[in-house]
Amino acid sequence: MSRGDMAKPLLGQGGVAGERSPPAAPAGRTVGVLGSGDFARSLAMRLVRSGFRVVVGSRNPKRKASLFPAAAEVTFQAEAAKKADVIFVAIFREHYSTLCDLADVLVGKILVDVSNNTEINHHKESNAEYLASLFPACTVVKAFNVVSAWTLQSGARDGNKQVLICSNNQEAKRTIAEIAQVMGFTPVDMGCMSSACEIENIPLRLLPAWKIPIFLALMLFLCFFTYNLIRQVIHPYIREQKNKLYKIPIEVVNTTLPCVSYVMLSLVYLPGVLAACSQLYYGTKYRRFPDWLDQWLQHRKQIGLLSFFCAALHAVYSLCLPMRRSHRYLLIETAVKQAMEKKMTAWVEEEVWRMEIYISVGIIALGLLSLLAITSLPSIANSLNWREFSFIQSSLGFIALVISTLHTLTYGWSRAFDESQYKFYLPPTYTLTLLVPCTVIIARVIFSLPCIQHRLLRIRRGWEKGRYVKFVLPSATGEFSSGETSSNV
Repeated sequence: MSRGDMAKPLLGQGGVAGERSPPAAPAGRTVGVLGSGDFARSLAMRLVRSGFRVVVGSRNPKRKASLFPAAAEVTFQAEAAKKADVIFVAIFREHYSTLCDLADVLVGKILVDVSNNTEINHHKESNAEYLASLFPACTVVKAFNVVSAWTLQSGARDGNKQVLICSNNQEAKRTIAEIAQVMGFTPVDMGCMSSACEIENIPLRLLPAWKIPIFLALMLFLCFFTYNLIRQVIHPYIREQKNKLYKIPIEVVNTTLPCVSYVMLSLVYLPGVLAACSQLYYGTKYRRFPDWLDQWLQHRKQIGLLSFFCAALHAVYSLCLPMRRSHRYLLIETAVKQAMEKKMTAWVEEEVWRMEIYISVGIIALGLLSLLAITSLPSIANSLNWREFSFIQSSLGFIALVISTLHTLTYGWSRAFDESQYKFYLPPTYTLTLLVPCTVIIARVIFSLPCIQHRLLRIRRGWEKGRYVKFVLPSATGEFSSGETSSNV
């Protein structure tokens, strides 16, 4: 990419409210950077490539100059502070006090705090607020702390494009937002300086929206794994004195994964059923759902992705089943027994058809789950309108649940009625997994009935049970009389 191309903004449209196009090229505007660490170098590189004149302030400019782009001027901190009105403070909080000697030079400047803490809420006040207390004559803006050094180097192509900005000065926020847009990022106004603490905690949180879904998936896996272990390993050891511990790494895990995936997929659509039941029962959409149901509805995306992950692992494990040494030994043993019994063929028509249908339906279900997972990604979802997204996630998702149910039923076939399948009087695992999905499917079918569907649609359009409305009716004499009736009549 040429230098001229790098000087252009990477985004065609900005993210600041009220602005429809990015600001013009900076035309050589000088921006200062105080610091010489990895983030400071990446920031200076991105600013230079975006067309800014960059002045880097360092305590050892001669030793650090080779680390920065040739177009950036590396000098002492005091000199850099004099030459720029906007200065990025790319040093750690504990080193802020070393800048106190520059207080006179920094008067009236815009200081951009890009620092983060090592722990959530490590200090009573945010780093930006602490910096503002040290330099009251400056305007402090919190920004660029949620952007990584790699994202700065790649120009927001391979990372998060949002730059969260907060400050008590609107003009300073606008200035930093324009710089962020020219650099190819999307500025997001987070309000006044009191939001700085929240912004600084964001990079320290490890998948906050995934904790509950991951815990749920692990608990389901542990429950089904234990259940399958009892049926497939412990039962033959106690009843027949057969050692089948070799089944644990592959076979028991492969039996557990589809159970987790199937139940997790049904849990994506179960909260919608519960929400519809609540609206039908209370006759209004304005009644707040319980907190646990709200949390459940908000985690449906993560639950669905974990369902796809388990299904994909199940597919890989299933493909690897014939590669096991134990499987080869069992095939040889079966062939030897067949030869000794002088059987010409072991073909069972019913089993052949069952497995053919079982595998085919499973492939279709996995394909639909892949489509659901892909469209849940922000880059794909943003290219769809609401009707398209709703059709894929709701309609096709429900079809995926139905096909997964057919996949499970085909696997079970008539074995649910075979007494030998009930080991320790425990039913086959797949019969347990059918409880929640079948409940969801039956509920969705009931909600599709015209009488219930019409009532639910009216509620979601604002109709409320028990609300009285005024009406006017003509009397027998031709005169009009007023009255009241309930809106649920």
